[in-house]
Amino acid sequence: MNRDDLVVTPQGVRFMGRLFPCTLGRGGIVTDKREGDGGTPVGTHKIVGMLYRPDRLAKPADWAVPIGPRDLWSDDVKDQDYNQMVRAPYPHSHEALRRADPMYDLVLITDWNWPYAQKGKGSAIFIHQWRRPGYPTAGCVGLSRRDLHWIAPRISYGTRLIVRD
Repeated sequence: MNRDDLVVTPQGVRFMGRLFPCTLGRGGIVTDKREGDGGTPVGTHKIVGMLYRPDRLAKPADWAVPIGPRDLWSDDVKDQDYNQMVRAPYPHSHEALRRADPMYDLVLITDWNWPYAQKGKGSAIFIHQWRRPGYPTAGCVGLSRRDLHWIAPRISYGTRLIVRD
């Protein structure tokens, strides 16, 4: 591990010598991740994308991609695009990336079960803004808006997210 890794600890996420409070999945940290279990998967994951709402914030890094009104994320295990970004109209189960709330205003995409997804092993494992302190996610890592916005310009493609059980 190095100081440029994002390391999930019982106290929060450690990054660049600082500790940031975080929330994890309602299912806790899991070693056998399954779609819909609410678990945050254990392992060393790489950050492979950064998405942001250009109507709500400035581009946080030169490699960030804007979220458009039709952008979605497939969570349908029966679909060939499972655990991929897709566009509306889209007939399969999915998550809207452009939300009314600010939770996905800035999203760091991990390589959990990506790019070649195993059906049912979980999808959409992101780092994003939490709903509020202590409120669990559906399996992602949640941070305060301020902390997420501080971290985003300081990471790069391939930065590691380390989650241990």
